[in-house]
Amino acid sequence: MREESKVIQATKAFVQSELKDAEGGHDWFHIERVYKNALLLARDENVNLEIVSLGALLHDIADSKFHQGNENVGPQTARTFLESLHVQDFVIDHVVKIIENISFKGGNIKQEFTSPELDVIQDADRLDAMGAIGIARTFNYGGFKNRKIYDPSIAPKLNMSKEEYKKDENPTINHFYEKLLLLKERMNTVTGKKLAQKRHEFMEQFLEQFYAEWEGKC
Repeated sequence: MREESKVIQATKAFVQSELKDAEGGHDWFHIERVYKNALLLARDENVNLEIVSLGALLHDIADSKFHQGNENVGPQTARTFLESLHVQDFVIDHVVKIIENISFKGGNIKQEFTSPELDVIQDADRLDAMGAIGIARTFNYGGFKNRKIYDPSIAPKLNMSKEEYKKDENPTINHFYEKLLLLKERMNTVTGKKLAQKRHEFMEQFLEQFYAEWEGKC
């Protein structure tokens, strides 16, 4: 296992401190999982590992949904922090662009920036929204927002705009159709696609069991 640089160690400490009171699905443990996933995916990709590491660690440093929808807080927080560590300008600029372009945002927004590093981190982040962890995070956030678990009379909203997605207050089960089940087809890397397939199938099995229990069939 490669030794972490002082910059990475400092970044980990900073993120842990900043997110110490964060909602359970977007806390330090989420960041740590994305970081580990990103390093795993990076093994099969031609990427700058420093950018991948910093981008993964800082991608949710100030998620806009917890800052009144302000999408500038995260990128600016990351930039200020990295500048304080005297990280090279090209690395800082790349990490900031990753933070600005990583989010799903309804899935209908044209991504303005692409890079192999963003591909890896985006896949790592999306993997954490799938499978057993993804299910747990989804219901945790639904509870945090006091949403219904499920309401058969409320249909999922498909093809939402960015603003509609940000304001969506549908029952938690709907989020599977509005985002989670769409992620498998949006993965960037070969390894990411393989891992996503397994997690996708697990979510389908969960939903099948959920509806059977809801209807009193098992």
